[in-house]
Amino acid sequence: MTQDDYQAQHKKRMAYMPWLYFNLKPKLLAWAEPWQQEVQANLIALETISLGANCFIAPEANLFAEPNRGITIGNKCMIAADSFLHGPIIMGNEVAINHGCSFDGGSAGITIGSQTRIANNVTIYAFNHGMHPDTAIYRQSSESQGVIIGKDVWIGAQAAIVDGVTIGDCAVIGMNATVTKDVPDYAIVAGNPARVIGDRRDKV
Repeated sequence: MTQDDYQAQHKKRMAYMPWLYFNLKPKLLAWAEPWQQEVQANLIALETISLGANCFIAPEANLFAEPNRGITIGNKCMIAADSFLHGPIIMGNEVAINHGCSFDGGSAGITIGSQTRIANNVTIYAFNHGMHPDTAIYRQSSESQGVIIGKDVWIGAQAAIVDGVTIGDCAVIGMNATVTKDVPDYAIVAGNPARVIGDRRDKV
């Protein structure tokens, strides 16, 4: 195996576990930083995307941001491979989006507060189709209220969040939860539909 082979494998590892990028030793950063700079520069050139400092974006992540549907990403954010993000989306600082997530901001957008962690295969859709029975679903116009996620929120794997929901600061969303209603600050919710099962302030 050549050094290039090991670098290629390490790039793939970081694409699915991007937190590893932020712990690289200087020897590895010497090639990893220019690689990330190139990935991010190409993305900014092609899409309406604003990126903060010291971010990691997997080359296999799919970010689409037309004019008026931009994506704004804060400092030290990470987006893993196989994720699909369609603006409008605004992220604070130190937001982590793990592999296989699917987000669509509709017209009203998705806002994600700083230091929020989102596990793999989470879906967030900030729009709904009309459902009038006399017209085919695909012919009906959609509506969008937007989704707001507070700071320091933990969203478990395969959770789903529907349009119009606000999730408060410091909340925890359980694995496989379907969130159809607002979640208070510090609440722990689980189930389908999700309901409050605890308070994070009790976990001391």
